[in-house]
Amino acid sequence: MRDTRAELLSQAEILVRGRGYAGFSYADLAGAVGIRKASIHHHFPTKVDLGAALVAAYAARYDGALTAIGTAVPDGPGRIAAYGRLYLGGVEQGLGCLCAALAIEGEALPERLRADIAAFFETHLAWLETILRAGQADGSVQRGQEPAALARYVIATLEGALLMERLFASPAAFSGTLAVLVDGLRPR
Repeated sequence: MRDTRAELLSQAEILVRGRGYAGFSYADLAGAVGIRKASIHHHFPTKVDLGAALVAAYAARYDGALTAIGTAVPDGPGRIAAYGRLYLGGVEQGLGCLCAALAIEGEALPERLRADIAAFFETHLAWLETILRAGQADGSVQRGQEPAALARYVIATLEGALLMERLFASPAAFSGTLAVLVDGLRPR
């Protein structure tokens, strides 16, 4: 049986990651899924409802990935490398990070979406700060930099690299940037 809601979320995510929130309409989404626009409104009465559902689903996928990384990878640099590889899928597909694609639109977005995106990044910053602090404590991450600032640096580097490599279509270059980032975290 067809799960129309899941299909709508999947196709809407591709549209937003490729075009931005303002760059797609329910008509675009209806065409991608092969249904009428009215059917979309049944699942998501407004575009804001759709955007909020997209961010929630994206955040849930990332939350699962962060938990898996924390469990499976033993040291700070390894965890940051694994985190960076989550971005690599976007490079390989020619898509940006959903929340970064939305954040770029800033004040043009409804307040509800801005709050959801901020919460997504706050969760990632807190997770990274915890990973980096633990890495400094166990000696796997270089000391001397505040973990909160390092967490912002990690996200800024990865989001910037993702943006560049969407343009240049170079997963190898993204991987190179990730390697430099991770190597810079290791103790000297």
